[in-house]
Amino acid sequence: MTGTAARYLYLVRHGEAAGEDDGSALTEAGRRQAQLLGRRLREHPISVVRHGALTRAAETAKLIGEQLDGVPVRVAETADDYVPHFPDRAELPADSADRFIRFLEPCTADERLRGPELARRALTELTGTPEGDEDVHELVVTHSFLVSWLTRDAMDAPKWRWLGLNHGNASLTVIRYAPGRPASVLVSNDMRHLPDELCWTGFPPELQI
Repeated sequence: MTGTAARYLYLVRHGEAAGEDDGSALTEAGRRQAQLLGRRLREHPISVVRHGALTRAAETAKLIGEQLDGVPVRVAETADDYVPHFPDRAELPADSADRFIRFLEPCTADERLRGPELARRALTELTGTPEGDEDVHELVVTHSFLVSWLTRDAMDAPKWRWLGLNHGNASLTVIRYAPGRPASVLVSNDMRHLPDELCWTGFPPELQI
């Protein structure tokens, strides 16, 4: 019997960090971003917070979790920072293929194996309708690449299309998975919980609006 419940997947890029090294901690602005997002999420029935293992994601999840009453905070390998798909040149638009290929060139052979495998697991573990008849609301604190990957999947876009999507620090994307319906992106890169001075961190200057 097919369940009637929907999954609401809340995706958050970590708060602003001092750098993009694996051990980079949040800046003071990043901590404020996480706290403000946690306050916003109090009104939602979040059942679990999952996060990547890197410091900037773990700190963001902890600060958000402190604003939620009794919600467990758990590390998840699939919420880590990785490249989810390495496109062949033939997949890419001719006018942007060189730029995207240069962007991905520094990735190691191990990264080229690990990333797509984690991306496949993320689709299995994090998306789709839940069992049963009660809606579930789950939060994943992760990195921009995974938010882009899951957003393009929800839109049924080609695999390469995670490239070129950007997400601000502590921005919120929510995807709804309901029985008998295509996935729906309810909000994307939403920063309305942040004051102006905390918005758009994590975006290159030319893309800030």
